Amino acid sequence: MATSLGAFVASAALALTVSGSAYAAEGVLIVNGAEYKHPSGCYPVIWYPSSVTNHTDAIAEVHSGPNCTGLVEELVHPGQTYHSETAGSVFVL
Repeated sequence: MATSLGAFVASAALALTVSGSAYAAEGVLIVNGAEYKHPSGCYPVIWYPSSVTNHTDAIAEVHSGPNCTGLVEELVHPGQTYHSETAGSVFVL
């Protein structure tokens, strides 16, 4: 019985992990005026000064480097706008 229960719990955890990986934020992320509906992943910051407005249900990470590399310089929570002179990219969690 314990083995069956353990297998069930493991398969349920795997199912939740797999379905969670396809998650996209609900709403719109705006990076320098470009709108990304239901964003997921990394978005470039093309010019400076830049702005990131988060109208999603997720946190957006502003990275100092391109392709979501470098330091995270700011966490932009839902409903917030962040202005930067150094941002290189934005990742939506």
